[in-house]
Amino acid sequence: MKHISEGTSEMDVERYTRQMLLPEVGEAGQKKLKKASVLIVGAGGLGSPAALYLAGAGIGKIGIADADKVDLTNLHRQILHQTKNVGKNKAESAKEGLYQLNDEVQVVTYPYRLTPDNISGIISEYDFILDAVDNFETKFLINDACVIAKKPFCHAGILKFQGQAMTYVPGQGPCYRCIFEEIPKPGTVPTCKEVGVIGMTAGILGCIQAMEALKYILGAGNLLVGKMFLFDGLTMESRIAKFPKRSSACRVCGPRSNILDVYDNRDEYL
Repeated sequence: MKHISEGTSEMDVERYTRQMLLPEVGEAGQKKLKKASVLIVGAGGLGSPAALYLAGAGIGKIGIADADKVDLTNLHRQILHQTKNVGKNKAESAKEGLYQLNDEVQVVTYPYRLTPDNISGIISEYDFILDAVDNFETKFLINDACVIAKKPFCHAGILKFQGQAMTYVPGQGPCYRCIFEEIPKPGTVPTCKEVGVIGMTAGILGCIQAMEALKYILGAGNLLVGKMFLFDGLTMESRIAKFPKRSSACRVCGPRSNILDVYDNRDEYL
């Protein structure tokens, strides 16, 4: 650990020493993290802890996409934001918080909604994507755009005390649409705004998303590919549901897919 090679500063060694002690990281792994880029779509309950831990780990470039403004009702779970930033765009507020933690990280903000018109260009600049949004239209848009562009991503969702997470890697296992098929019709699935959510659930699932991104970049451990992690905070029970195969009926990654470009399905996302 005392040896400092080209591309690793003394500050890097001091800042990241606890994780560089791990054989899965080391100096070589820390360099991978420094060169890596992760896009977080949604700077809310999931995106906040994910962004903080990825910045803390030394990810070189973090993109934050969010069109919403910080609201007082957000703060019990969206821990990246502060009371003074109520009314400020969440992406810009997140950037401020991340630089307070680690000013060595490059933070790029997208203070607007991702749509079929802009998502492909944005995700092309990143190695890994986090779906940290709370609406199904954008979740399906992220999935479809990533599958088409062959980009790995991690999905998470939360409600009340429960949460779930899964990871997609191109050519390995099912995508989000394989499992959930179509965007639910309005009013058929309850939302956090309607039935509530406990902040700690968001923290746990957001941290799992950050862990998945880190493992993918490092090439360490086993990802949640072909698996769904399910967590219940009331019972403190968790389990893994396995989905080992892609759905033959999937409209984006199946053998008879009919979504070949996000423009082909644009009306469903909007």
